[in-house]
Amino acid sequence: MAGRRWRAVVGGIGEVFITIGVVLVLFVVWQLGFVAIVDSNAQRGVVSQLEAQFAAGGEGLPEIPLTPGGTTTDPGGATNTPKVTLEDGKVFAILRVPRLGGPGGPARSTRGSACRPWPRAWAATPDTALPGAIGNFAVAGHRAGHGNPLIDIDAIREGDVMVVETRSGYAVYRAQRHTIVPPTSVDVVAAVPQKPGVKPTEAWFTLTSCDPRFSSTNRYIVFAKLERVIPRAEGLPADLLADPR
Repeated sequence: MAGRRWRAVVGGIGEVFITIGVVLVLFVVWQLGFVAIVDSNAQRGVVSQLEAQFAAGGEGLPEIPLTPGGTTTDPGGATNTPKVTLEDGKVFAILRVPRLGGPGGPARSTRGSACRPWPRAWAATPDTALPGAIGNFAVAGHRAGHGNPLIDIDAIREGDVMVVETRSGYAVYRAQRHTIVPPTSVDVVAAVPQKPGVKPTEAWFTLTSCDPRFSSTNRYIVFAKLERVIPRAEGLPADLLADPR
C-alpha cells in the first residue's frame, strides 16, 4: 500500500513538471514566434512612418548635421556636431544592415529598423555621439524578443555596410571587427571603443546585442567605422544596400 502511494506521489510530481515544461515551451514559442511577428510588423510600420517624414522634410524630427565627403582618417569627413536633444522613446533614425536581409531577405532588415533614445527595442546608448560625428554612436538592440531585430548579429562580417539614415542624410559605416564581452564591459561604448578616457579623432558605430542567441550571458559587439556621409539631396546609392550574401 505504501509503495503504491509513493508511486502515485512521484507520478503526480512528474506530471506537474511535464505540465510546467510544456507551458514554458509554449511561452517561448509564443514570445519568440507570434509576439516577434507582431513586434516586427509594428517596427515596419514605424519605419514606414519615419520614411514618410523624411520624404516630407523631417519636420518634427531632430536635425542631426552631417558633413559630406572625406574618410574617418580625415576628420573632415566627420563633424563634431552641436548638442542635439533627443526625446526618450521618439524615433530619430533608421538603421539598415544589408547583410541581415537584402532583397528577398527578412523584411525587418530590408526596410530597416528605427533607432530611438534609450530605452527601447532599438536604443541609442545614453551620452552616445550622434550619427556621423567624431566619437562613438552606440546602439543596442534585442537579439530575441521585440521582433528579434538582431537575432543574426553574428552574421555581420568585416567590411559589411551599415547605414544610419537621419532627416539630414546618411552616415555610411563599414564593420571592422566584433567581440564578445560580459555585460559589465561598458568600455565598448566609450568614445574610442574599448579605450575609455582616450580623446576620439574618428567616428565609430557600435552595435550591441545579447550572446548567445536566446540568452543574455554575454554581449555580442560589432564595431564599424565611418566611411562617408551623404546628404539627403544626393540620395543613397543603391549598391550600398545590395545584399552581400
